Amino acid sequence: MPEDRLRTPEVEELLRAFISLEDAEEAYAFLQDVCTIKEIQDMAQRLQVAGMLASGDQYSRIREVTGASATTISRVSKALNYGADGYRVVLERIKEAGES
Repeated sequence: MPEDRLRTPEVEELLRAFISLEDAEEAYAFLQDVCTIKEIQDMAQRLQVAGMLASGDQYSRIREVTGASATTISRVSKALNYGADGYRVVLERIKEAGES
């Protein structure tokens, strides 16, 4: 298996930081401190795109609803289909939390 160059000690510490957060307010405060407004908006848009792709929406509908570019939609689609399943795990957990 090829070396994961992204998984540095600094990234591991960032992962531990995310895991340590106890609720949405803490997560929001951390995101505000660590990311720019644009970065937060872009991540939120990608998650929305992922949810719509997973639901079977067409690219044109996703573009219309989210304002995402065709490139962004394509990248999210590639991650959904060939990535590490991060989107799928999160989308499933969000769905489960909504059903409780």
